Amino acid sequence: MEKQIVVKSTVGLHASLAAKIVQAASKYAVDINLHYHDKTVDVKSILGLMSLAIPSGENVVIEASGDQAELAINDIASILEK
Repeated sequence: MEKQIVVKSTVGLHASLAAKIVQAASKYAVDINLHYHDKTVDVKSILGLMSLAIPSGENVVIEASGDQAELAINDIASILEK
């Protein structure tokens, strides 16, 4: 399952936002990745997320597999869309 969203944080994907995403993703027993341009990272990796350097207004795709995939995707999306 996947969902495309727009990063709405005015400063893009910064350290504290990445930490919130990792914390939220860690609650779920799913494989969850974030795709940005030609890069894919595990959402449970703060260094992976920071390496993407995603600016505000960019489209990303969240992809997850597992029993709680939809819940995990919606949780991560709500953080990125604030």
